Amino acid sequence: QVHLEESGGGSVQAGGSLRLSCTQSGYISSSICMAWFRQAPGKEREGVASIDSAGTTKHADSVKGRFTISKDNVENILYLQMNSLEPADTGMYYCAATVSWGCGSWYRQSKFYNYWGQGTQVTVSS
Repeated sequence: QVHLEESGGGSVQAGGSLRLSCTQSGYISSSICMAWFRQAPGKEREGVASIDSAGTTKHADSVKGRFTISKDNVENILYLQMNSLEPADTGMYYCAATVSWGCGSWYRQSKFYNYWGQGTQVTVSS
């Protein structure tokens, strides 16, 4: 049984940094796309960044240059390093995974992912 569990969220001031982790237990596939999503109150869940089995990454324009997705394939941990945080980054952050040869242009759409964690809250104050 696959289980994804996020950690690392918290409250920081604008300009601060956080590193989120997502620990995967259970085997999914040798070809997967994993991603970080976030959801602010009253807003839709949006994809922030993705990484495929080859290590190819994609980042949404809103976080490019500030956030970095990475994965430890030995420990099966997905990371999201978040720097220069802004109040607009506030929300619940989720990790997600789906079986795929890569992360296509759909990577920001939640409907394409089959596995989800419970989320970790990030709050950025001005």
